[in-house]
Amino acid sequence: MAVNIRALAAQVLTPLLLNKGSLNTQFATVEKRCPEKDRGLLRELCYGTMRFYPQLNEILKLLQNRPFKYKDIDARAVALIGLYQLIHTRIPGHAAINESVEACKVLKKPGAGKLINALLRRFQREQTEIEAELAHNDSYTFNHPDWMIAKLKNNWPEHWQQILEANNQQAPLTLRVNQKATDRQSYLTQLQPVVSAEVTTHSEQGLRLAESVNVESLPGYNVGAFSVQDEAAQLSAELLDLHPGQRVLDACAAPGGKLCHILETEPALAVVDAIELEEKRAGRIEENLKRLRLKANLIIADASSQTWWKGEQYDRILLDAPCSATGVIRRNPDIKYLKKGEDIHEISKLQFAILQNCWELLKPGGKLLYATCSIFPQENERLVKRFIEQSTNTQHLPIDAGWGVEREYGRQLFPQKNGHDGFYYALLQKTE
Repeated sequence: MAVNIRALAAQVLTPLLLNKGSLNTQFATVEKRCPEKDRGLLRELCYGTMRFYPQLNEILKLLQNRPFKYKDIDARAVALIGLYQLIHTRIPGHAAINESVEACKVLKKPGAGKLINALLRRFQREQTEIEAELAHNDSYTFNHPDWMIAKLKNNWPEHWQQILEANNQQAPLTLRVNQKATDRQSYLTQLQPVVSAEVTTHSEQGLRLAESVNVESLPGYNVGAFSVQDEAAQLSAELLDLHPGQRVLDACAAPGGKLCHILETEPALAVVDAIELEEKRAGRIEENLKRLRLKANLIIADASSQTWWKGEQYDRILLDAPCSATGVIRRNPDIKYLKKGEDIHEISKLQFAILQNCWELLKPGGKLLYATCSIFPQENERLVKRFIEQSTNTQHLPIDAGWGVEREYGRQLFPQKNGHDGFYYALLQKTE
């Protein structure tokens, strides 16, 4: 019996609409039930629908006489997926609608199928009028939740529209060439027969691919010739100013991309410790270390505590703090739906606690690189400023670079179309 891809997509999205799990996690679970030839379509429907969720949600609210009941959230997911196909794909309208109706039968919601058929056909008939009615609706126009639009307007009055536009794009696939195994130009030559690529602007090890591919099929994957990592994240190893014999801590290490880059950049470090709170995520670090043939001391612990620490301070600390991830919405479009404005305050409290704790683990004269993939100053420059003002032994080291926007403390990168993600870096030194 043929698998209904729309029904599978609805099973991915239903938990998200109930605020359970993440898109990456749910997709990985359901993908296993999808024929390999259809997995590209399944990914397109799931990630595309969540990428345009704010827009699709405003349309659906206009089309409905009353909202879907809680028990019919899976049917609501089918309706959103149907709208996505009609607006953002080349799938013929009749096919998108018929498959949506069939998906409801698979989900044992035949009554909902009739409703969705009517909703989607009405949208086809009235699309021009509906779009005109929503023209002054910011959530529809900019395809972001209202709270995020308002916050970006306030935080970045000169950049907010550019940020929103970039967030609505698909992010490019970027590689970091393993400098222990090869050099960028040599690996670019190896890639040319397989996929078109270009060197990144700011990272000396980065290659940006012209299209997404199965990275396991690329030359040298099994022997660790490269890692998948956005260009903005590749800047951390250079900023740490690594030297032989140093003791280094990666305080929030999963999935291990920056940790591996540290080990590739300076192979003669004395000690490299990596902390990760969740054992499941630590497994990803181990996989990356093994494939790249690198070694570090992996510690399952809470970076905001010192229960794991043996008392010897570090020369360098990378604190890639847990954050709202609003700089990587292109890669995780469900952030638009799952994150709320009030979350930022709670996240910043955790970030501050981890920063305070890690500072005690740093040697006098040592450097700590504070990083997030957030674009909100509350998690970034304001937090660093507050930390410095409350400290008696902290010096801010300005970052002299050709990327991002210089701030009073640190530098802020915004997501770029066909370029890097949103990211923030601040470099601090412990005074004697």
